[in-house]
Amino acid sequence: MAKAGIIGAGSWGIALSTVLAHNGHDVEVWSILEDEVEMLRTKREHVQKLPGVKLPEQIRFTTDLEETIKGKDLVVVAVPSIYVRNTARQMAPFVKEGQLVIDVAKGIEEDTLLTMTAVIREEIPQANVGILSGPSHAEEVGRAMPTTVVAGSKKKATAEYIQNFFMNEYFRVYTSPDVLGIGIGGSLKNVIALAAGMADGLGCGDNTKAALITRGIKEISRLGLKMGAYEETISGLSGMGDLIVTCASRHSRNRKAGYLMGQGYSMDEAMKEVHMVVEGVYSAKAALALGKRYDLELPIIQEVNQVLFEGKSVRDGVTDLMMRDRKEEHTTLKWEE
Repeated sequence: MAKAGIIGAGSWGIALSTVLAHNGHDVEVWSILEDEVEMLRTKREHVQKLPGVKLPEQIRFTTDLEETIKGKDLVVVAVPSIYVRNTARQMAPFVKEGQLVIDVAKGIEEDTLLTMTAVIREEIPQANVGILSGPSHAEEVGRAMPTTVVAGSKKKATAEYIQNFFMNEYFRVYTSPDVLGIGIGGSLKNVIALAAGMADGLGCGDNTKAALITRGIKEISRLGLKMGAYEETISGLSGMGDLIVTCASRHSRNRKAGYLMGQGYSMDEAMKEVHMVVEGVYSAKAALALGKRYDLELPIIQEVNQVLFEGKSVRDGVTDLMMRDRKEEHTTLKWEE
C-alpha cells in the first residue's frame, strides 16, 4: 500500500480517488471548501458533480493542504486549469525534494501559454512532475467502466511508477516520455469539442462531427509538432482518443457548452448552465496565441475564438469554415506529372 494525496475534490479528483482506493492505496482528498468536505465525509458521495458514485470508507477528506501533501508517495493536482498556478504555489512549501506531483488538469495558461505541467514545474521546482491524461470521463471511471489513459514523464521509471500505481482491471495505463504532447492534446481537444457542440446545437449531423474531429486533430497536430510534441502522441490516447470522446460524449462539459451556444446561449449563459468549469473557453485564446506565435493557420480554433469573444454567430462561423479557400487535404502527397 502506498499513500496518495489528491488536490481537488471535483468530479475527476473524486473519480481518481476511487481508482486508487480500489487498488488498496491510502487516499486523502483536499478541497478548499469546508462544506464540500463535510458533504463528502457524511454522504460518501459528491452529490453535485458525481452523483450515484459511492465513495469507499477508507478515503479521507480534508481542507488541510499540508496534511494532504506531507508523507505522500504521490500528489495528484486535480483542480481546474485556471486554479493550477495558485494552488501549486500554495502547495510548494509542503512538497519535499523529488516528491512526485502528477498533473491531471487539462489546459494552457492564457498569459504564459504554458501547459499545466510546465506551470507546476515553475511553482514547485523541487517536484518530480508527471502527467496522466486520456479519454476518461469521471462519470464512467467512477463507475469502473473500462478506461485507458497514458502516464507521462521524462523518466521512464517515473512513468512506470504512475502506471503501476493507477492500473487495474478497469483502468489501463500506458506510458510515454512525451509530456508536452500529452498536455497539448488534452488542452486543445477541449477547444475543438466546443466547435463540435456548437455544430450539434445548430442541428448539424454526423458528417459535420466527423469533419470537425478529423480537421481538428490536424490543427492540434500542426501546433503540437511545432512546439516539439510527437505525432505518435497526437494520434494516440491523449490526442485523438481524448478528442473523440470529448466531441461525442454526453458527459463532455465542453461539448455541452458549445451545444448551448449553438442553440443561442451566450458564452456566459452556457457556462452557468453547465455548472462546472468549461476548460475549452480558457484554452481557446491561448491556442490562438500559440498559432500566431508559430505562424500557423488554425481555422477551427480561430472561429471558436470569434464566437466566444467577438460576438460572431455560430452559423456564420460554420459558413466561413466551409467557404474557406480551396485546399489540398495533404500537401505532402505527390501528384502524377
